[in-house]
Amino acid sequence: MQSISALYQLQRVVAIGGGHGLGRVMVSLGFLEERLTGIVATTDDGGSTGRLRDASGCIAWGDLRNCLNQMCAEGPALSRILFEYRFKGCGDLDGHVLGNLILLAMDQMCVRPMDAVNLIRQMLDVSAELIPMSEEPTRLGAVSNEKEIVGECTIDGLSDTPQKLLLLPEIKATSEAIERVRDAEMIILGPGSFMTSVLPALLISEFAQAVNQSQALKVFVANINQEASSVGRMSVNETLDWMFQMTAVYPDVVLWPQEHQTPEGLRCDTLVAPLSDGFKKGVHNIEALRLSLDQLAMSIVR
Repeated sequence: MQSISALYQLQRVVAIGGGHGLGRVMVSLGFLEERLTGIVATTDDGGSTGRLRDASGCIAWGDLRNCLNQMCAEGPALSRILFEYRFKGCGDLDGHVLGNLILLAMDQMCVRPMDAVNLIRQMLDVSAELIPMSEEPTRLGAVSNEKEIVGECTIDGLSDTPQKLLLLPEIKATSEAIERVRDAEMIILGPGSFMTSVLPALLISEFAQAVNQSQALKVFVANINQEASSVGRMSVNETLDWMFQMTAVYPDVVLWPQEHQTPEGLRCDTLVAPLSDGFKKGVHNIEALRLSLDQLAMSIVR
């Protein structure tokens, strides 16, 4: 690891998002250990996660499982392999991921989903904190052409950007998520799917209010690749304005990959940096992400 000075001085960093992008941020900042918190979207309705939610009424575990698996890279290899194992040709188990089943089992054994996540963190030796955005099951909804559409997978496949997004039913944020945001010195939004990873937690009104009231530096991390959903046809200006209209949240700074043309006209600062991973297409380089966020943290610790 190259020299990191400012990030080490922060007492609480909060990252908000979904499985793949949030996991990358959590791995990049994992050296902060218990001072790092990830607030994870729980609206996934695809594959094993969607089937378990429909069958048991649990929260969506997929993004939490994805983050945990990325973060336990230094943990026991067998635990990682088992956690991501997907059953094949096993009747009702076919297609299910063992990690989802373990989380569901832990949830049924515990009082709260948070307890289940914390037990899995101990098992995988993950020191940074992960919090589901809510402990109540909900689905992502959208209004498009005056029609209400329900489900992440369906919304991602829309040809036009919906007028707005919402949660069905409305839910309360996990109390720990609100507390961590209030204590945060830096709040990171993204990277990842804008509609299905970044926005869901912010659609909880009390959580969005806590983010707005926080004095933390709010950083939006832009994606390396253009999104395949309808959001991919929007400029970053349009995307952030749309987020503001729905949630009243707007970042203080955008972390932008220098591999793409720098946006103009943003209502916030922009830090342009080489962020692409040379070995994994469309993925942020962990070290580059860490160094860029450290540069932004310098404005906090001065």
